[in-house]
Amino acid sequence: MDTPSYCARELAERFSLGLHGDADARVDGVGTLAKAAPGQLAFLANPKYRAQLADSRATVVVMREDDATGYAGTALIARDPYSAFAKISALFDPRPVRAPGIHALAVIDPSAQVSPDAHIGPFVSIGARSRIEAGAMIGPGCVIGEDCVVGAGSELIARVTLVTRVRLGQRVLIHPGAVLGADGFGLAMEAGRWLKVPQLGGVTIGDDCEIGANTTIDRGAIEDTVLEEDVRLDNQIQIGHNVHIGAHSAMAGCSAAAGSAKIGRYCLIGGAAGVLGHLELCDKVTITAMSLVTHSIHEPGEYSSGTPLMDSRSWRKNAVRFKQLDQLARRSGARAADPKPDTES
Repeated sequence: MDTPSYCARELAERFSLGLHGDADARVDGVGTLAKAAPGQLAFLANPKYRAQLADSRATVVVMREDDATGYAGTALIARDPYSAFAKISALFDPRPVRAPGIHALAVIDPSAQVSPDAHIGPFVSIGARSRIEAGAMIGPGCVIGEDCVVGAGSELIARVTLVTRVRLGQRVLIHPGAVLGADGFGLAMEAGRWLKVPQLGGVTIGDDCEIGANTTIDRGAIEDTVLEEDVRLDNQIQIGHNVHIGAHSAMAGCSAAAGSAKIGRYCLIGGAAGVLGHLELCDKVTITAMSLVTHSIHEPGEYSSGTPLMDSRSWRKNAVRFKQLDQLARRSGARAADPKPDTES
């Protein structure tokens, strides 16, 4: 495949960007500001990397107007350089084109419906009453159980499992190893033994969602587990049964949402953060990495929990003090409630 090449003028016109410098400067790839080679495009979005600009060998740099002042090289001017860079870099990462049709090693139930222009790879299994819509791509080793829908233009890269009653919208991208629609963790205690609660719901995924490798999304107990449109989940995330995640929210790797949690729109959940079950996060909440959400949040903003990293010796000392905080608070409250008499009066 020939490497694509674009001149600065083409990129400026295509993405509605300003242009300073050589309009004919050509790029055939992307790189970081510090390590880009000639012929590559880089970006400057964070001011702390401004010092790297002078020594950068990038042929074209995407930046804000203020950063371009005094810059001798070729610059594409954007209000949001990182977003502009993301759009441009996609030109150098073409999606593979797979021919429509069903591989001879695929196994498809007679009651399933597969669009003629869908791609079904080798060792794929498609269960009863499932439907694969136009332009969908099902990669090797995927398992699609009963009563599932894969929306138009969606792609399951490889070894993705849709267990049962999973409905994907359009243009959903699922990375290898993800499992959607497995049993939710529903248990009831009876006479000292666990009783399994049937998980009768499904999973509904909105348009333009992306689900990372080895991420799991459990089906609902009665109603569906829901991701609204344009939700982005990183790798190795656990979404419990009946969780509802609002549109345009994103969760970083190893985070988790327990059963029946409700996460609003435009929320950001940091890596290894957890949301306890049955809690509600309003729109535009950011949870920083390693935090544990233990109560509902009703005001937009950034929230954190836990203690900062420190050396182990200091941590052990502070851990002892943590256990004494309640006792110290009670003593402090007692002193405030019963102040010493004024001996000078």
